[in-house]
Amino acid sequence: MSTTSITFDLDSTNYTVPLAFEVLLNDTVVFATEHVAQPTAVEFDIADDDGDHELKFVLKNKLSTHTVIDEHSNIVSDAVLSIANVAMDGIKLGHMFSEQTHYHHDFNGAELLAEYKFFGDMGCNGYVSLKFSTPIYLWLLENM
Repeated sequence: MSTTSITFDLDSTNYTVPLAFEVLLNDTVVFATEHVAQPTAVEFDIADDDGDHELKFVLKNKLSTHTVIDEHSNIVSDAVLSIANVAMDGIKLGHMFSEQTHYHHDFNGAELLAEYKFFGDMGCNGYVSLKFSTPIYLWLLENM
């Protein structure tokens, strides 16, 4: 059985805020941390058998107090997680990652759950979804 390596860099704008993060593959946790307290290189392998898959990058435990707003409603500071340098078998997805992902959140309860484009930063509890198929090289060729 062949495997595909998935890697990415995870970081936070505020290491004192205990933002939790998980990665799910087909609703099974493949990576989890209760506090992104430092820059973290994440790596895991998946089976490269024929099939459709969904990766979910999940931000949890964000509170309204983690965003500081001034008297003019400008954000002064915020706790945000960033996902960068996503690669499959060493091939960086680059712009294709943002083209293929969707961010599902409700502005931490302020609005109804909705789907948004994803540009690398997670500032609200919710998840980023990436749907892909294996074998990975065929999916990469079809989507690059």
